[in-house]
Amino acid sequence: MTVFKSDFLNILDQRGFIHQCSDFAGLDALAARGQATAYVGYDCTAPSLHIGNFLSMMMLYWLQQSGNRPITLMGGGTTMVGDPSGKDESRAIRSIAEIEANKASIRGVFSRILRFGDGHSDALMLDNAEWLTKLNWIEMLRDIGRHFSVNRMLTMDSVRLRLEREQEMSFIEFNYMILQSYDFVELARRAGCRLQMGGSDQWGNIVMGVDLGRRMGTDPLYALTTPLLATASGAKMGKTAQGAVWLNAEQFSPYDFWQYWRNTEDADVVRFLKLFTTMPLPEITRLAALAGAEINEAKKILATEATALLHGRDAANAAAETARRTFEDRALAESLPSVEIPQAEFDSGIGVINAFVKAGLVASNGEARRQIKGGGLRVNDVAVSDEKMTLRPADLSPEGVIKLSLGKKRHILLRVT
Repeated sequence: MTVFKSDFLNILDQRGFIHQCSDFAGLDALAARGQATAYVGYDCTAPSLHIGNFLSMMMLYWLQQSGNRPITLMGGGTTMVGDPSGKDESRAIRSIAEIEANKASIRGVFSRILRFGDGHSDALMLDNAEWLTKLNWIEMLRDIGRHFSVNRMLTMDSVRLRLEREQEMSFIEFNYMILQSYDFVELARRAGCRLQMGGSDQWGNIVMGVDLGRRMGTDPLYALTTPLLATASGAKMGKTAQGAVWLNAEQFSPYDFWQYWRNTEDADVVRFLKLFTTMPLPEITRLAALAGAEINEAKKILATEATALLHGRDAANAAAETARRTFEDRALAESLPSVEIPQAEFDSGIGVINAFVKAGLVASNGEARRQIKGGGLRVNDVAVSDEKMTLRPADLSPEGVIKLSLGKKRHILLRVT
């Protein structure tokens, strides 16, 4: 492990954030002086960011904690184009109204991680629509486009991999890396930003911005990326049977977020404690020594600390208590996630397979049947053995709910309204 002069790089190195850097010595000196203003860009393709974005947000958090200034860049302009990185097909073109709605929904999550204001290390939030939508096409070609080599652009992973797989890439997508590079230059001029951070799949786009800054006369710019998120077993992080692990509570409840971390593989617990909590490293080292069934206590701490960071301590404690009552006391915790069905639909008889599909615990009738054969579905903690079973008023608890379970760890309350 390298010893740096700056707290910022030492923290990131010790916690496992660093994958590549364009110039460690130059960035280290800048950060040690408290002059490393850095940004991460977030396109507005959905109403919420996801767990992959949480990793870059933590990089911005530690940047601020070390006395440097973070910038969160809303991609109001770049979202109109669509980033081709890691995609086999073109992203859907979104309307301006949809982009604006997504942008408004996304903004709030950053204030839970970062401190915004006018101080030296207070965070800024900017939007690249402010300058990208004002670019004149001819001026862009003359002043910006002339600095890019098509030969080099074709070697970038976002382009090369698409072409190797014989997947079509539109001209608008091909221009994305130019816009991202120009963002870096514009932020250097407007806010003294010298560092862009992101996942390793963004390395090509970021270093092209470093090069564009050199050609257009900015101060030296730097690139820093994190490893792509994957579990110890090699699975891509951030996917569940319900879909993506979103950061907004409206898309993914604090309880589901807590449960996601509680279900972490044993081999990932220490790594995730370093990346997704602010716990001191000596305390994480102590937890790393736990073995056997004790590792479950470390998972609960991971779940609670990660949830508290994103959703607040009260929501994290409530999720932990709900889980404790559900799994340890075998009680019906009213704060479990729920799905509502109309009284009329319930009275006419709702099949157990339909109920589990409606609850989102299984994706299809076929999956429900497979789970039943394997003993994976339970109604009020009793295994379902008959796929033709119908839920009836007698199945309702005194609180008017039916508890549906997939395995031992996923539960939904079916509420009749």
